[in-house]
Order: sequence, then structure tokens, then C-alpha cells
Amino acid sequence: MTQSYPVLPLRDIVVFPHMIVPLFVGRDKSVAALEAAMNADKEIFLVAQLDPSEDDPVRDDLYDIGVTATVLQLLKLPDGTVRVLVEGKTRASLDVLSETDGYLTATVLPVEEAVAEGNEVSALMRSVIDQFENYAKLNRKLPAETAVQLNEIEDASRLADAVAANISVKVSDKQSLLVEVDPAKRLEMAFAFMEGELGVLQVEKKIKSRVKRQMEKTQREYYLNEQLKAIQRELGNEGEEGEGDEIAELTQKIATLKLSKEARTKATGELKKLKSMAPMSAEATVIRNYLDVLLGLPWGKKSKIKKDIAAAQAILDEDHYALEKVKDRIVEYLAVQARTNKLKGPILCLVGPPGVGKTSLGKSIAKATGREFIRQSLGGVRDEAEIRGHRRTYIGSLPGKIVTNLKKAGTSNPLFLLDEIDKLGQDFRGDPASALLEVLDPEQNSKFQDHYLELDIDLSDVMFVTTANTLNLPQPLLDRMEIIRLEGYTEDEKVEIAQRHLIEKQIEAHGLKAGEFTLTTEGLRALIQYYTREAGVRTLEREIARLARKALRQILEGKVTSVTVTPDNLADFAGVKKYRYGLSEEENQIGAVTGLAWTEVGGELLTIESVTVPGKGGAKVTGKLGDVMKESIETALSFIKARAPSYGIKPSIFARKDLHIHLPEGAVPKDGPSAGIGIVTAIVSTLTGVPVRRDIAMTGEVTLRGRVLPIGGLREKLLAALRGGIKTVLIPAENEKDLVEIPTNIREGLTIIPVAHVDEVLRLALTDPLTAIDWSEADELAALPPAGVAPIGGGVHH
Repeated sequence: MTQSYPVLPLRDIVVFPHMIVPLFVGRDKSVAALEAAMNADKEIFLVAQLDPSEDDPVRDDLYDIGVTATVLQLLKLPDGTVRVLVEGKTRASLDVLSETDGYLTATVLPVEEAVAEGNEVSALMRSVIDQFENYAKLNRKLPAETAVQLNEIEDASRLADAVAANISVKVSDKQSLLVEVDPAKRLEMAFAFMEGELGVLQVEKKIKSRVKRQMEKTQREYYLNEQLKAIQRELGNEGEEGEGDEIAELTQKIATLKLSKEARTKATGELKKLKSMAPMSAEATVIRNYLDVLLGLPWGKKSKIKKDIAAAQAILDEDHYALEKVKDRIVEYLAVQARTNKLKGPILCLVGPPGVGKTSLGKSIAKATGREFIRQSLGGVRDEAEIRGHRRTYIGSLPGKIVTNLKKAGTSNPLFLLDEIDKLGQDFRGDPASALLEVLDPEQNSKFQDHYLELDIDLSDVMFVTTANTLNLPQPLLDRMEIIRLEGYTEDEKVEIAQRHLIEKQIEAHGLKAGEFTLTTEGLRALIQYYTREAGVRTLEREIARLARKALRQILEGKVTSVTVTPDNLADFAGVKKYRYGLSEEENQIGAVTGLAWTEVGGELLTIESVTVPGKGGAKVTGKLGDVMKESIETALSFIKARAPSYGIKPSIFARKDLHIHLPEGAVPKDGPSAGIGIVTAIVSTLTGVPVRRDIAMTGEVTLRGRVLPIGGLREKLLAALRGGIKTVLIPAENEKDLVEIPTNIREGLTIIPVAHVDEVLRLALTDPLTAIDWSEADELAALPPAGVAPIGGGVHH
């Protein structure tokens, strides 16, 4: 018999007969259907939707089987939704669905249920109840009394529906239980669903209990650690951070850092030892310090190397004027690294006098390459432990400077500047230069061993730059470095450097404002010429600082508002002129030659003086000369005696006269063979009476046959000649090839003449040509002293 009911579509629930279920209704059609049911006999038809997201379902969106139900209670909520309590009655099949007065109505047909009786059904019911009890124990959402209520149900159909309503399965599965009209089959289906759910719930329970156990363990450890900290605090054994925190922090560092395999093993072992020690024991402190150093190293951290060659060149040009050779070498290195991405760090050695910018050039290289900059001065270091560290067996042991500075840099590829490497000490206590061999050898430094760490440290990514004033270094160390010479600056270069960098720096350092202090180009040039005599610019910077101080004082005293220093008022600020600029001699002198010398602080003009005094052919040398220079004088003297007639010198003069050769600035030690041709010229000028040109300087070693041999330090010597106002310089012919590396402005400022023999030197250096004389053995005999006079000593007396 068909009957018509208002329809309430259900989104995600299936209602079974005899079940009382609360529902929340929000759709307008559904609310209207409920109101219609309340106005009639409170009967309504409940049916589930196939798609829960469908807001306006039609016939095809609903299942065929639903339940008729009675509305027990209806409550309208403030937000417009309706809370309704319904009780399922009987299964019914949806026949015709239509819409009336804004809600759905359905004509339904009753569904006949099969009869289930007998022992088999009773046994099945008992099994289902037992299974449900197990299910209820694991499913916390079910009330405890549900299983008790099921025990009181005697009808198989009602039991099956009650179980189906209480188990947590999908809507489609519940609908399949509603559709099944045979209570026995429905019980079997419910039993199968519970079986599957039990498996899932048991796994969930296992996971929960495991998580709970772990949480309890963690909480227990935390609680015990907190207790331990409190005890340590009471005993006064704890600083700001607890021991436990420190151990945890070290453990985390070891886990997260990209340590090498060897380092990880070592760190783990040391940490294990630390855990078993009393926190305040001396041994624990040693291990703690060791781990701090080990874990503080930049494992796997690298700066990104800049590969822009043009930008690097611009940085170097901006920071340093001139020094083209050095800049070229740096840019070449960058070019290779940009192409290959891996290049063992080159070991550059910048050699030059003080103040030419070796250390600041190291900073510029770091900026140009994008590396961190680390500077370590080696002046006075005499212990190899400074380089390689102390062994941990010693009290107060520390890692070496290399490891310490790596830790400070924070990256494994910094630029490491080893300053003043030629000032390393060496005595019976140690030889740090030999310890540096391993550091500076590109073939070895990938496995550098520090005595403190006792681990292989990879230094192959570090770019080492060393600086030195001289090459007074052990040969093995020199062999591992690429020598780049910084000889010094010309006057024009010094002017440019001062205007670009030094003046501005001193104005800022002395707190002078814009426009208060001006040093004109002419004044600057006069300052360089008359107040400095150096290869670098350090003294120049001090002199500029002096001018700035005096200018600031005048401004603060209210005498002037601004100061402009020119050659006219330079003496008022800088004081008396310290040096004479221009020619070394005011006029051509007999027996006075301007030589060129190389010193650690650059090139210098060297005057060589010679006079004859009555005597017996002896020779005296003064001026604090070294053995090599004394031998050079002996060589020159022997050569002149052998060639005397060809230079217009009577050999008999050596029997009547003594020679005295002096090199002024007698307190300054002098050595080396390069004054040879100057000594020959001075002696020949003295013996012949022909003056030496005052505007000419010379350098070159002389042999017994009169050949001129090559010398070193040519650039520094030419710079000194230019500074001294010399016009012409005589150099050995074999040094002509070195002129290619001499800056153009030096070559253009001087007339440089290569000479191969002393005859050429004398022809160019003396004001008048020499005329050879005839000299025979008869002349020699006639020149001998009368009988009874002691023979002449022809040697050099020291």
C-alpha cells in the first residue's frame, strides 16, 4: 500500500528503524519538509544522498531504500538552522519523488522483511554481541552502556539494525546494511564490518600506546634532567647554562655540521668521554675546549667566489694606483678559477720595501675575489707551535694560528695574509719557517695536520698571500711561493696616490671639514721632493698628517678659516727641508761618482769618492763596507793598474801615491758588487784629473778584464736616479732586457744607456776623453825609487 510523506534527504548519515537520531537541518526545502510534517502527523521519509555535496537533489541523487520516521522534537536555532530529533520506523522503498509547496514529497512502498529464527540465528546474534563488545572497548566514541543495551534485544532484525547504526563505516556500507532485508545476512554483514574495523582499531591502539610510551620516556628524561639541573644549581656546579644543555647542544652540532668522516668519529668519541666525566673536572674542560675548536671550524662553509673579471679589475684599480704587474697576476688567477671552478690556492709572495701597499693589496685581493680576509703577522714568531698548535698533553695547549684564524674567518676559503714572512724568528727553540712548508705547499696542504686537533684540515681552498721586505728566506719556503716584486713608486705615482687616497684619509682622520685644508699639486710635489726619500708612501702620509694637524690648530685658534699649502708656505707647516732634491753634485767633480744602490727600503743614490795622497802605492777603503764591496774595490784597482797606460795614467804614480776610496754615510753598512764600474770611474778620474759628469749615475759589476756584468734591483735604482734628478743612467748591457718591465714614465724621464765594457763607461762618464800614452819597460825602470828605498806594496790594506 503506497503512502505519501515529506522527504528529508540526508547528506552523510543513514538512519535505521527503531533508532532515535538527532539531525541538524539547514536547507530551505528540508526545513519546509519538516514544518509540513509537524503540521500533519509528524511522519517523514528519510533517505540518504549518493553525493553528499549536492544541495538540491533529484530522484537520481537519492538511494532507493530509506526509512519512514516520526519527528519527536524540533528546535529552531538563532542562525536559521533546525535541530530535530527523529525516530526510525520501518524500511520503505522510494517510488515517486515530487515537489510540493517548496519541499520534496515522496510516494513510498513498504519493504517486507524476512523472518529469522532458530539456533543458527541465536548463535549468530550472540557472536555479533560478543564482537560488538570487543569493538566497543577499542572504539572510545561509543558509550559504555551501548553493549549492555544490545544484550537486551531479542529480535534478530532489531539487533542487526542497532549494531549497524553504532559501527563506524562508510555511508555506502551502511546503506547496504539498510537495503538487506534478511536479518541473518544483515548480522553477518555487520559482523564482517566489525572484523575489519577491529583490525584497524587494534593497529591504532598499538600506535597510540607506542607514542604514549615514547612521550612518557621523554617526559621522564626531561623531569630527571630538570632535577639534575636543580641539584647542580644547589651545589653551585652550574654556570648560566646547564651541563645537560651543553651536551645536547654539542650533540646537535655534531649531527648537523658537515664534518669529515674522521672529524665526526673524533667528535663523537670525545663527546662520549665528556658525558661520563664530572662536569667541573680538569679533563672535562680540556675536552670541552677541544670540541669547541673542532666544531667551530667552518666545515663545508664557503664564500661564493666572484667570477666577474671586469669588476675585480675595477676594485683593484680603485684601491691601488699603478702596480700593474700585481693586478694582472690577480686577474689572471681569477680568470682561471672562473673557468675551472677549482684551482688550488696559489701562494703569492709580495716582496717590496715598506709603505708600497703590500698589506692593503692583500685586502683588495680579498674584496676582488669575494673572500673573507684574515691577516696574521709573523714578525717575531719563533715557535712552530704558533703555526701547528700544541699537543693536548700540555697544560694550556692551543691550536695553531692557521686553525684559529680559519675558525675566526667562518669560511673554508678565505684569503689568508701571512704578513712579514721574512721576519720569522729561528733559534734553538723552534723553526716556524719549516712548519710553514706544509701550509704553503699546494701539494700537501689538503691534509694539513694541526698538533692540537690531530685531524686532517683541508687548506687547498685557502688563498695564501705572503708579504716580505726581502727574500731573506729559507730556499725551500721560497720554492713554494710565486714571487711578485713591488719595487716602489715614481714621483708622479706618489702624487696620484696622495691625491686619490692619502690626503682624503688624513682630512677625515683629523676631523677637518670640506674646504678647510687644501694641498696643491705643486705643494705636494715639493713635499715629496724635499721631505721624503722612500720607495713607498708611508713617510709621505705622515708628512701630510703633520700638515693637517698644523692646519687644524690654526683654524681652531681662529687665525684662519681654511688653509691652502703651496710650495711657498710649505716650510711654515712642514719645517726645514730634510733632503736636497736635484743633482747629487752641484758641479762636475774629480774623483766623485754617483752610484746606484739597492736597499731594503728601495733604491738610493750612492756617492763614491776617491783621492790620492802621498804614499807608497797602498789603498785605503772606508765607509763601513762589506767583504764583497772590498773585493770589488780590489778588482777595480787591479784592472786600472793593468790598463793604466791606455787611460793616460803613468804606472809610476802607484809608487808615489796612496789611494783612499770612501763611500759617504759612513755609519750605513754597504755591500754588493754593483758599485764596480763607479769605483773604476772614480779612481780613473782621480788619477787622470778629468772630472766626472755630475748628471750621470751608474751601476754594474766589473771584472778584471773590464767587462760590465748584470745587477739586480734595476727598477729601484732607476727610481732613485729619477728622484735624485739624474738625467743619464749607465746600466749593464745584459740588463737591457729588464727595461721592458720598467714603467714608461721612468724610461721617458731618464736617458738609459746600456754598457758592456768599462771603456764605454769612461767615455760617457768623464767630461773629457782619455788619451793613451806610450810606456815602456825603460820608463818603468827609470821610475823605480833609488837604491835603499823599500819596495812598493801594491795590495789593498784593510
